[in-house]
Amino acid sequence: MDKRTFLKASGLGFTALGALSFGQMANAQNKQTSSTDTLSNIVGDIKPISVAERRERIAKAQSIMQKQNIAAIVIEPGASMDYFAGIQWWRSERLTALVIPREGDIAVVTPFFEEPSVRETLTVGDDVRVWQEHENPFTLVKQILNDRKIKHGTIGFESTVRYFVLDGIMKALSNFNHTSAEPVTLGCRLIKSAHELQLMHKANEVTLKAYEHVWAQLEQGMDQQQVKALMSEAQQQLGGSGVWNMALFNEASAYPHGTRQAQTIKEGSIVLMDCGCNVHGYQSDISRTFVYGEPTKKQRQVWQLVREGQQLAFDTAEVGTPAGTVDGTVRRMYASKGFGPDYKLPGLSHRLGHGIGMEGHEKINFVRNEKTLLAKGMCLSNEPGIYLPGEFGVRLEDCIYMGAEKAHWFTSPPESLDKPIGKLEPLTV
Repeated sequence: MDKRTFLKASGLGFTALGALSFGQMANAQNKQTSSTDTLSNIVGDIKPISVAERRERIAKAQSIMQKQNIAAIVIEPGASMDYFAGIQWWRSERLTALVIPREGDIAVVTPFFEEPSVRETLTVGDDVRVWQEHENPFTLVKQILNDRKIKHGTIGFESTVRYFVLDGIMKALSNFNHTSAEPVTLGCRLIKSAHELQLMHKANEVTLKAYEHVWAQLEQGMDQQQVKALMSEAQQQLGGSGVWNMALFNEASAYPHGTRQAQTIKEGSIVLMDCGCNVHGYQSDISRTFVYGEPTKKQRQVWQLVREGQQLAFDTAEVGTPAGTVDGTVRRMYASKGFGPDYKLPGLSHRLGHGIGMEGHEKINFVRNEKTLLAKGMCLSNEPGIYLPGEFGVRLEDCIYMGAEKAHWFTSPPESLDKPIGKLEPLTV
């Protein structure tokens, strides 16, 4: 379960609206309405991934498969299925799978009664094999391979394929071995195209504009549910899809992903938000930390140190640098200032950042021992934080993409706690 799913499902940090008076709730609602009335959709001119682009992806995957001596790969519903075939579906106990052979047309296996729905988003290929409720769906995978004259070899399974799927397919394919399909899927998805970067840039623009509006609407007495509602509505009005939001106040901001503690905004409150959306399937992920009212000296010092760490990470992220070096450089700087060391609190208790693209969390990560060299087209979050248990936490997060030599911001971070939003940077592709 990734962060977005967790935040949507758990309700962490939510408190009842009853914590506020009727008048406070009405004022907050009026302010929300007046805020979102000024927002309009900004994604209408952005084109989704085309059929031609998906065909190019499949051809690249097949080229990698031939080099890796992989006969075919199997993918369940999720980002990779969407990436190659456009299918937007979900997983259940009934098999729906995409089969990409090392040469020839792709094929889909799905229940008979689901075929019309699956075809609604299928953009590449027309070979859909269906099975009835009493039948064994795994034999259809064998049939697909037989039709493409693939009688033996190695089948690659995408890293999130469930065991019962792998087990069922391999029982049907007695002449085959299996391996990870990650060299193929990651080999295609890790490096983003110019079009993918444009979609991510627009998603980040949506989220940053939403922050700008929500920051102006914060009021004393608001709880997380109200602030999250403001942010959700703002991102949707701006054209974002798959919106997700987190808001943590006061001592709860020291918990990076939230707590069930009741929280409301008061004078001097830290307000830590972590929010995002997608545009045509490509994600944003931005964190901001505000102070409601006048910040204390300690709040300013910690906020500024987090910002310095974020800039240090950005400056360290050069093409050819091992990704783990970026995390280590920032962590050592924080230790020199009395935080940590390593993951100890008070300090930075999580990795510095994660890959991002169609999924909010993708490989690779800014984390210790990550030896993958940064390369043009990689996209990652840059999100240092400092957390002081029992007091407060500060996190700043902006996503970067690697250029020919160095990192570039999608959104550049704020320079001070007094101007806490930041700005959208031009896309240099």
